[in-house]
Amino acid sequence: MPVKKILVVDDSPTERTFMEGILVKGGYTVLHAASGEEGVEKAKSEQPDLVLMDVVMPGLNGFQATRAITKDETTKHIPVFICTTKDQETDKIWGMRQGAKDYIVKPVTAADLIAKIKALG
Repeated sequence: MPVKKILVVDDSPTERTFMEGILVKGGYTVLHAASGEEGVEKAKSEQPDLVLMDVVMPGLNGFQATRAITKDETTKHIPVFICTTKDQETDKIWGMRQGAKDYIVKPVTAADLIAKIKALG
């Protein structure tokens, strides 16, 4: 199924705007969530084709939110890419164990992000 609608979950408005710029240029529709909790709710209500998830956020962190999305019956079909500054191998392994389909370390490049999204569809 081709990816059209992408949910960006990040507590940084700057990061959300940056990601949106890349994605809109790539022809995608972009939704935003400013927290893990909001990300889980929007994944349920909006049913995006992909979620880009930051890790370090107040409240529900990205690992917890990824687990919630990938384990819930209504959202488990939605792929999640963790997109974070946390670049330790243990973080990557843990992220994938939570159900993430990919793990992207910031700063992300437009070409790399678009290529990974296209590889999904």
